Amino acid sequence: MKKFDLIQRILASGALAVVRAKPKRVLEIAEGIVGGGIPVMEISYTNSDAPEAIDLVHQRLGDRILVGAGTVNNGATAKDAISHGVGFLYSPIFDQEVMSLANEYQIPYAPGCSTVTEAVHAMRAGATFIKYFPYGGLLGPDIIKTIKTPIPEMPLLESGGVDASNVQQWFKAGVEVVGIGSALSKGTSQEIEASAQAIRQEIDAFRSAAK
Repeated sequence: MKKFDLIQRILASGALAVVRAKPKRVLEIAEGIVGGGIPVMEISYTNSDAPEAIDLVHQRLGDRILVGAGTVNNGATAKDAISHGVGFLYSPIFDQEVMSLANEYQIPYAPGCSTVTEAVHAMRAGATFIKYFPYGGLLGPDIIKTIKTPIPEMPLLESGGVDASNVQQWFKAGVEVVGIGSALSKGTSQEIEASAQAIRQEIDAFRSAAK
């Protein structure tokens, strides 16, 4: 049930913060997004101290937040992230070794794919979500509609310029989850909390209207 529970937490949030920062700053962001109702965060392995940041957030916030690892481009990085207790793996590429480890340890994996064919192959291998990278962020919600029309079952996690003003457009286009960078990583912890609250309200409003 582990993987199922983790997927449900990601879907329930509908959004996750995409973070590239030093551990102390990562913790400030984590406190802000949790306070604002978005309790899911991806900590990028582009920073060498990502493991320290993951541990710090776990120590301070525990089960109040689901922490995943980003920029997981190879098996070695995946193994390190898993050893630090992450709840999902996020990557700009699809890597078979990462996929195998995610399957073995029963945690969600969201790879980046640049073609529909590649995305379908990733789905068949067991990917939980697909990030249409880099074109989703560049082309916006319209490309999501284009993908979802022939392949409505493709689970998409998209990011790139998402904030409270446009998050509903992404959900209307068909994404399952959005990744949010600047809107959930700039400013004080209080300002981040306010931004998270605004995004939370927009997602909840969309879901209520869609019922």
